[in-house]
Amino acid sequence: MVVIFLDKAANPINLYGATKLVSDKLFVAANNIAGGHRTRFSVVRYGNVVGSRGSVIPYFRKLLAEEAKELPVTDLRMTRFWITLQQGVDFVLRDFERMQGGEVFVPKIPSARIVDLAMAMAPHLPTRVVGIRPGEKLHEVMCPSDDSHLTLEFDDHYVVCPSIQFSRPIDYRRNSIQEEGRPVSDGFEYSSGTNKWFLTNDELVKLVDAN
Repeated sequence: MVVIFLDKAANPINLYGATKLVSDKLFVAANNIAGGHRTRFSVVRYGNVVGSRGSVIPYFRKLLAEEAKELPVTDLRMTRFWITLQQGVDFVLRDFERMQGGEVFVPKIPSARIVDLAMAMAPHLPTRVVGIRPGEKLHEVMCPSDDSHLTLEFDDHYVVCPSIQFSRPIDYRRNSIQEEGRPVSDGFEYSSGTNKWFLTNDELVKLVDAN
């Protein structure tokens, strides 16, 4: 079984995120009560799904359809991770093949500044900074630095290993399809603000047009 969560479970700053973290922990711990059954439990964690209900792209589109004179931006520094629906589906299905039980799978995906997204969607309009709302993060974090000693890097994803020991020993450095991971450096954090992969303006335009 795989449960899908977003970044809010990592370093939660509001009650909503805290409940996601609790669910994460319960789902991972379920591997210890599976007994002799073959069922295994893992978690997938990824960023914003492009064009999903309630996300910023449909919101900006709505404002543009209403002939808005400007686009509101929370903070000029704000960044987010982005993944398409198909990429998310493909990642989850691949993780069913990879999983051994207890992993938190995190894909390597691009970041974008919200102000850059606004400019890509409406280069003719100015932006207006409206400020961060209560419980909102400036950047998304999917692998917290506190978990760096538990985090492995694979070619196209990260795995946060469980902090508890299961009744059966598992070597997470080699997954079920024989991909090999390596420990990240001490204090490593996978954040949308420090991500090495940022979308260019042309890439943002193509992303929006395709969704």
